[in-house]
Amino acid sequence: MIRTLVQSALQTGCLSVASEGLIRQVLEMKGYQASDLEALRVLYEALNSGRIEREARGNSLLRLEFLSH
Repeated sequence: MIRTLVQSALQTGCLSVASEGLIRQVLEMKGYQASDLEALRVLYEALNSGRIEREARGNSLLRLEFLSH
């Protein structure tokens, strides 16, 4: 599921509030696969580079710092 949400964000250039919420739920439930973690790394890089913008406002950016190492 995470891969699909990331793919959508890459296509539209925007990470929606709904997609961000779904990603958080999947992570909290630990319902992800190794390939989902790779998709999150790509999402993190795209957000940091400005290729994708977050629809949500504020500082609640997905906690993906561990993926940047």
